[in-house]
Amino acid sequence: MKYEKGIKMLIVSSYPPRECGLATFSNDIVNSVKKVFGNTLPIEVCALQNSKQQFEYGAEVKYIITSSSIEDYRLIAEKINERNDIGMVCIQHEFGLHGGEYGDYFLAFLLALNKPIITVFHTVLPDPEEKRKKVVQAIVDLSNRIVVLTNKSKEILTEEYSCQESKINIIPHGTHTVLWEQKELLKDKYHYSDKIVMSTFGLISENKNIETVLYALPRIVTKHPEVIYMIIGKTHPEIVKREGEKYRKKLIDIVKELKLENNVLFINEYLELKQLLEYLTLSDIYLFSSKDPNQAVSGTFAYALSCGCAVISTPIPHALEALEDGNGILLKAFDNPLEFQKAILELIENKEKRVAMEKNAYSLSHSTIWENVAIKYGLLFGELTNREEDLKFSLPPIKIDHIKKLTTDYGMLQFSKFSEPDPESGYTLDDNARALINIVMYYSLYYDEDVLKLADIYLNFIEDIQREDGFFDNYKNFDHQLTLQNLEVNLEDANGRTLWSLGYVISHKEILPLDLVLRAENCWKNVSKRIYEITSPRAIAYTLKGLYYYYSIYPEETVRVYIEQLADKLLELYNINSEESWCWYEDYMTYVNNVLPEAMMFSYLAIGEPKYLKIATITFDFLLSHYFMKGQLKVISNRGWFKKENERVFYGEQPIEVATTIITLDLFYQITGNVKYKEQIEVAFNWFLGNNHLKQIMYNTENGASYDGLEDTIININQGAESTLCFFKARLIMNKYSEKAVQKTKILEI
Repeated sequence: MKYEKGIKMLIVSSYPPRECGLATFSNDIVNSVKKVFGNTLPIEVCALQNSKQQFEYGAEVKYIITSSSIEDYRLIAEKINERNDIGMVCIQHEFGLHGGEYGDYFLAFLLALNKPIITVFHTVLPDPEEKRKKVVQAIVDLSNRIVVLTNKSKEILTEEYSCQESKINIIPHGTHTVLWEQKELLKDKYHYSDKIVMSTFGLISENKNIETVLYALPRIVTKHPEVIYMIIGKTHPEIVKREGEKYRKKLIDIVKELKLENNVLFINEYLELKQLLEYLTLSDIYLFSSKDPNQAVSGTFAYALSCGCAVISTPIPHALEALEDGNGILLKAFDNPLEFQKAILELIENKEKRVAMEKNAYSLSHSTIWENVAIKYGLLFGELTNREEDLKFSLPPIKIDHIKKLTTDYGMLQFSKFSEPDPESGYTLDDNARALINIVMYYSLYYDEDVLKLADIYLNFIEDIQREDGFFDNYKNFDHQLTLQNLEVNLEDANGRTLWSLGYVISHKEILPLDLVLRAENCWKNVSKRIYEITSPRAIAYTLKGLYYYYSIYPEETVRVYIEQLADKLLELYNINSEESWCWYEDYMTYVNNVLPEAMMFSYLAIGEPKYLKIATITFDFLLSHYFMKGQLKVISNRGWFKKENERVFYGEQPIEVATTIITLDLFYQITGNVKYKEQIEVAFNWFLGNNHLKQIMYNTENGASYDGLEDTIININQGAESTLCFFKARLIMNKYSEKAVQKTKILEI
């Protein structure tokens, strides 16, 4: 494949199969950048190794530098300079990684390079001796940007190394996405269901100070013999070269001396990522005992938080920043077994506090998942190479996992706590009607017979909640009983959405099982006689969508009359509320706004009345003028509706508003062929992929769910039915606009 000038990023670092934290870190960056940006940001690696020994590297490794050879640094720099396709070099820096005094061989590499350079400082030491200070300052001067992983590192660089603050970017250590509900499942898998599991992991060295924890354990296991402490990881390869397994043997001797053999488990392996994350996820408490007060950041510490462990840590800088929000216990000393003992007992004996810490740690770690870190590196690359506009987000795979998990034998549950379905939230007609539409749409694309079981469940729920008078209730609890909410809330929107879902099923009668279609038609027959009673704007709009789909199969005159009457009601609302600068159906914008112009467009498609097309286009363009700002989608906030005489409130954005924007843009593009709608579809979907004000993804990479809300500083990472279904449908629509789909269309045209 030929690449344009400056399109690639080159990472310089140790790299797998070399066993060290930086190698793993760099490999995670490579994988996550590829996942997020695909072939719009190709990435290569220059691997650092201590001697001439040759590792069997992957295809992404194009260069190798032996860090003990200053000549290697110069030669490889010259080779990189000859490459027009390398736009930026990203160098991972750790003292000891590069050759020379304080790693100063690295300076020869920087001096020889003529590419934009980012240097990532994994350690920034305070109170530097003069030589170290000069080396760091030279690195800073020769780099276009400096990346650090914590606020404290930035503070030290600016105050003690005189680094210009504007030159520094903070990009945290990345973490992996795990599913919250896996904690108990994994305990079962490893036969630890009746245990309190504590763990420590990482390449073992004396600096880990694990003996401090071991000396804290005797009193703990006397009171709580169910405690298991896992020490996960091999001895650091460089330590093995120098002194063999001396430190591990010391730890084993302490375990024997303290009679802890039944409670301490050594897992002397460099684990594959999957198993490592499983061990961390099943851990109740993570113990971080490092005795290095200058350890700026720890990948092991970050992983533990992201797996939902309650962390007890010595006061390294990373812990000082990360454990300030009730997600762990920060110790005062670096070598105090009694302090560890007290903290461990506090969490063992107060499960409520421990679980609250686990949830806080898990929730707050979302911002650091590798995909979000990749976005930050990608944006930095775009800025330094002036290629921001060339970077494109890759479409994530379509996953139905969370939809299945939310679905019981009776219907789809309403909410989740994180990714764990919440039975107490019960069921709603709204969600089951949405789910029925989504599954039929999915089936029409992939003809996966298995999903018809889901369609049957959702339709069964709709049948079961229909009243004798034809209308539907909306809310049932987990025991399948109607709740008082049905008497307290206007049910018109739910009924309109259900008419839409029934019409959608009926319109696909040629591909669906006959029984499913007949049941949908029976529900339709029972409710259709009540259509004239629907009065609220969004309920009218949903109903019009259902009428359109039904009319496409059964072009009955009574249905045509319904469409005209309801469309005229929306038209009347428009005439009443619109002004020269306010082209809308109400004097405010609330939720699911797109469905109103969408319904007008469907009305036009059904009966061909030009006035419906005109108003549909005017109102949709007006809505879009308030949604698209500076290359981003910013939908109406759920914190306050947008009234025409008031200032608009921002933040509090929900996936339903984004998805309905995509759905309507797709319809308008298909009908009008106006390219602006197609372009806005990509921008809108990119809201889920990270093109939002937090620059974070809005979906769960593991299960295909969407998070519930984008707030001003955080993401609500609960994954309810509405959000997940909206994202799922938007993702199905995006298949039309993927690169493969476009190429296929071009081939067909030829």
